[in-house]
Amino acid sequence: MSYPRTILLLLALLATAAIGVAEDFVKPDNPPVPVRTPPPKYPTQLKRDGVSGTVLVSIVIDEKGHVDAASISKSSRPEFEDPALDAVKQWRFKPAKKDGKAVRTKVALPLRFSAN
Repeated sequence: MSYPRTILLLLALLATAAIGVAEDFVKPDNPPVPVRTPPPKYPTQLKRDGVSGTVLVSIVIDEKGHVDAASISKSSRPEFEDPALDAVKQWRFKPAKKDGKAVRTKVALPLRFSAN
């Protein structure tokens, strides 16, 4: 299968943009500090059945402490993924700092769903 030249160019630009985004993150002197963390909604049936699990969420926190992006890195059950993402998108942080200045950063956070 061959792709039109414009699609190949677009794919190359997207790949370059993704690499650039990965390079935007510097190791902060001070990590972000959570200030508002509403819990995820436990799926009713799983809670009723006593099912527990963990979701590892990768989040990008901007210079103002808002969650700019969130994705699932790993999960024990797919049913926990959407509630975890919905919750962390509402979270707020004191932003990470590098040399006293607020910076964008990326962190991985485990969210535990415990039926007990």
